[in-house]
Amino acid sequence: MGATIAVNSEDKTTWNGGGNRPFGASYGKMMMWFFIVSDALTFSGFLAAYGLTRFKFIDSWPIADEVFTHFPFLHGVHAPMYYVALMTFILIFSSVTMVLAVDAGHQMKKKKVTVYMLLTIIGGLIFLGSQAWEWKNFIKGSYGAVQTTDGKILQFVKDDGHGAMHQIALSDFVVDEHEERVEHTKKNGLWNESGETLPSYSVNEVVNSYKNNADVLIRIEKIDLATKQKIILSKEEGARYLLNAKQVVEGANLQVNEYGNPIFADFFFFITGFHGFHVFSGVLINIIIFFNVILGTYERRGHYEMVEKVGLYWHFVDLVWVFVFTFFYLV
Repeated sequence: MGATIAVNSEDKTTWNGGGNRPFGASYGKMMMWFFIVSDALTFSGFLAAYGLTRFKFIDSWPIADEVFTHFPFLHGVHAPMYYVALMTFILIFSSVTMVLAVDAGHQMKKKKVTVYMLLTIIGGLIFLGSQAWEWKNFIKGSYGAVQTTDGKILQFVKDDGHGAMHQIALSDFVVDEHEERVEHTKKNGLWNESGETLPSYSVNEVVNSYKNNADVLIRIEKIDLATKQKIILSKEEGARYLLNAKQVVEGANLQVNEYGNPIFADFFFFITGFHGFHVFSGVLINIIIFFNVILGTYERRGHYEMVEKVGLYWHFVDLVWVFVFTFFYLV
């Protein structure tokens, strides 16, 4: 006997094998839910790995309020987490416009679907641009630091005049002695280090400037769990640490991180990059759907279910960011 075919007269959805539609959903929506569940498990595994690693290195993990402090066009202003919060708001607001697009589709209002889809796309593009800007600042760095031969990161702090110690940039106290340095290239035989860019200052320049500035102290990446602050060394202790200085570090990459433990940078690039790829994919799909709406494709079909299916994916991407935001920026 041939397989029975059940056809729903309302949305023309065909199910092979007969029977009622599972959960009253069309085939397309069910497949989208299957994809979302599998992708949620992937993100859960990544975030669980991040959480376990952070717990293992809790006493040397970078403090988010000291890492994500930039805000566009506000140079030199300490604005911890403000721009990340704005990014999050924009992405969540794009989820609201997607809900409105789906609702307009149910009412077969083509113009409203077009407007709300366009707003959703704009929100996604702003988020992607903001994330790229965050990456740029993270890679470039804010202050600079020194790495020792045993992998420790040494940052520099100074009294702000009110009894509180705050981190300062290398440029705030290091004197450029115009020391001649050779950039690592293939031409000078350093093949394994080809392409590396020289930092703004040499180790000797940092060490000499530290010795000549009595009010500049060093703090290590280790955190005092009682005060939740990084441990600040005395002038003499700092000088002893600098005896093992290996290189000047500016910014973060997959090998070294001026903010502290390099594993933080590894997870940051991988997880936020993976989420950014999802947002990018969602924006591309939304653009395709947007032009289909303009061309009247879904008007001719008699329903806007495709907008609803894309909306499920977009809401999932937004929800995942809430967890990424919580893990990386808030906790």
